[in-house]
Amino acid sequence: QVQLVESGGGLVQPGGSLNLSCEASEFTLNYYSIAWFRQAPGKEREGVSCISSSDGSPHYADSVKGRFAISRDIARSTVYLQMNNLKPEDPGVYYCAAVFLDTCPGTKIATALVGSWGQGTQVNVSS
Repeated sequence: QVQLVESGGGLVQPGGSLNLSCEASEFTLNYYSIAWFRQAPGKEREGVSCISSSDGSPHYADSVKGRFAISRDIARSTVYLQMNNLKPEDPGVYYCAAVFLDTCPGTKIATALVGSWGQGTQVNVSS
């Protein structure tokens, strides 16, 4: 069973940066694309970024394009989400997920395509 563990959340001021990590069980990145979702209070979970297992190609939601960068280190079995210029609309619990596809279908990913979820890490943006 795939296990995912997120870390790196915290409280930053608007305009600040955070780097989230998603450590996956061994060989996961060879077979699963990895997506980052976020869920704010009272809102539905939304996909923000995804990295394809086939070629490492990144995908971003329009709301984070140009500010967030997803990357992976296959040797460390870890996916990162560098978040820059954080805005008041970015807070929420950020989850990484193992997707049953070798190529991300963008960031609007049906939950039926997700094999495993991490436990989430909280991101807060406040002055």
